[in-house]
Amino acid sequence: MYAILSLAIALTLATSLLICIRWRNVQCTGPTPLSLTAFCAILFTSGLDVGLIMFPLVEFPVYASEAQYNFTNPLAIEFGFWGFLVWAFYFLTTFYFCIIEPKVGLFKLKPIRWVNNLIIITTCAFTAFLFLSYAPSYIADISNSQKYLLAALIIFIAVFSSTDIRYVKILSISSSALFILLTLVMLIASGASAESYLKTVSKLSGYFVNIHRFVSPISDYHGWYLFWWFAWSIMIGQFVARFVSGLKTWQLLLALLVIPSIAIGLWFSTLYYYYSTGIPVNAMLRGAMVILGIIFVINSLDSLIRLYTDNLGFDVHSLGRCKYLAGNWLLISTLVLLYQFTPLKIEWVGLVVIGLYAAIYLLLFKHRKMLY
Repeated sequence: MYAILSLAIALTLATSLLICIRWRNVQCTGPTPLSLTAFCAILFTSGLDVGLIMFPLVEFPVYASEAQYNFTNPLAIEFGFWGFLVWAFYFLTTFYFCIIEPKVGLFKLKPIRWVNNLIIITTCAFTAFLFLSYAPSYIADISNSQKYLLAALIIFIAVFSSTDIRYVKILSISSSALFILLTLVMLIASGASAESYLKTVSKLSGYFVNIHRFVSPISDYHGWYLFWWFAWSIMIGQFVARFVSGLKTWQLLLALLVIPSIAIGLWFSTLYYYYSTGIPVNAMLRGAMVILGIIFVINSLDSLIRLYTDNLGFDVHSLGRCKYLAGNWLLISTLVLLYQFTPLKIEWVGLVVIGLYAAIYLLLFKHRKMLY
């Protein structure tokens, strides 16, 4: 399974590089272009969830103690699992849906259309399931019933938010601003000097020195992350491509690789300062992290719900508001329970996505004359 994953990553990165060289000055524009600020906010918050906020403090000790990660420091490992290179997946699919798909229309083919939307729905549910699974680690003394009620409420809010693109845009921009604010507040609360914080940030260089190691799974846990990013890749590209506003190909690649990675790197560095100096995260800051994590979950869900309902024609206008809200809430909630009580795994979804990539590559080769 990891051999397939490694081959898929290598082909994906090679294709991204080829596109950036061959079509570097092609302008990419989506059907609903937004400002660069709004585009980056939607990109960042659509592709990330509560794990970005809460996982690092739990994962740093693991990366510090296990032998397979001893080639660099835990901050560099954490950044490598979330930042920079993995965003090349999103560049490839964003470029495809901006430039290639309008010419070939492969995602209008019935088999691809249905497989794609099944991927979106199951990955959407996995985002909610992940919160459900880790809620006891984030929220002290939460009962089992409270955990399920909170997950159900989050799904409902996300479904409601997906009814209007204005909600998606407002939520994305506001949550990005809150993310920056929380980073600053936690940094100030840590008492770190500029010199000590910059010294912590400099540890990110351990990722770039060892970037080649992140192309294939370092461990089973890294493999899980990479399957997760593959599961996200097509639908995130399909969603954010709508909002690209005239960026050249090389600019789009730069935006996707650098802008989210700066925010991720600064946030992880702040948390790593707490970890490395042994400073406890107080209850108020932990509560703020939980709230922002919940907002990130809602952001991810509403983007994906809007995407698959638009693709399938099951939007508010065709179903009516009540049927739309009830139907999507029931669908996502049911799939969350399937993740909870059946062997369904995100790795399976990632493998299906890799299979869909293979089908698209073959079909593009068949229709290659349409690309020029």
